[in-house]
Amino acid sequence: MAKNKKKEKIETLENKLKYEIAEELGLMDKINEVGWGGLTAKESGKIGGIITVRKRKMKIKDDLKK
Repeated sequence: MAKNKKKEKIETLENKLKYEIAEELGLMDKINEVGWGGLTAKESGKIGGIITVRKRKMKIKDDLKK
């Protein structure tokens, strides 16, 4: 008897940004239906690219504060 258990994910900055961006792009319905693996390469790449841009902006802001 197999149990359908999902692993508990640790909330990281990348994970938080990933969900936030997916919501902004209107992909959460698709993700909830088929999971992250159901996204196309274009959709995944767009999310990854936006994460990178936002992390760079955050780093620049942190560097300016120092």
